[in-house]
Amino acid sequence: MNDRRWQISFGVGLIILSMILYALHFLIFHDLHHIGIYTLADIAFLPLEILLVTLVFHQVLASRDRRQRKEKLNMVIGAFFSSLGTELLTYISNNDPNLDEVRPHLIVTDAWTDETFREVEMRLKQHPCRLRIERVDLEAVKRFLGSREEFLLRLLENPVLLEHEAFTELLRAIFHFNEELQRRPGFSDLPGTDMAHLAGDLERIYGLLIREWLDYMRYLQKNYSYLFSLAMRTNPFDETASAIVVSTTGARASGASGRSSSTVRCE
Repeated sequence: MNDRRWQISFGVGLIILSMILYALHFLIFHDLHHIGIYTLADIAFLPLEILLVTLVFHQVLASRDRRQRKEKLNMVIGAFFSSLGTELLTYISNNDPNLDEVRPHLIVTDAWTDETFREVEMRLKQHPCRLRIERVDLEAVKRFLGSREEFLLRLLENPVLLEHEAFTELLRAIFHFNEELQRRPGFSDLPGTDMAHLAGDLERIYGLLIREWLDYMRYLQKNYSYLFSLAMRTNPFDETASAIVVSTTGARASGASGRSSSTVRCE
């Protein structure tokens, strides 16, 4: 209410000031005709000024603001994958019984085009994202997520995430699964119904995480070649992935053994 009163007062003050200046002009030059000509000219230009300010300048500033927000958002997403996303995706995908059906299509390279990414997205929509929950070390996952709970909380506090519903949904799913795990003292004697419930929660994370990872890889490929190089060399779906550069092009290692030279265990 106070802001509105201030705006009204400011507007009225400007109108009064304009009338005073016009009156002063008339008192000095006694030329009402001149005042009328320039007043009408200013009014005639007003629609063009509104057009320039509201449509052209506003759109330029809005576009710049959108780009800046997108940059900040992808910085947050990048921090997520660096801290836990890539490692979590590696561990989860290792327990996917159908992974070999999509693994060859997830080895992202710098030769990929937008059409390639779209084709892989369509293929992922057909992938069931199922897991062998009996092979998942839930105790290790519990420790892993628990150790990064503060980091996840800081991510949720970031206002830029409000513009990315898919990533926010991913964080919500991870938080829920972590809470489920933290409230269980152990996992050795859980009934089948409870294991099925936990499997559903983890599969939800898997489906959201793999699609978010693909979107982030596309962003890096287009905008940051040096970050994309590391992302290719630590691809969670590449069984020969290694962060160590063994070629002059900085591409992913071709002869390394294991999933990654960085820690990929969900510990």
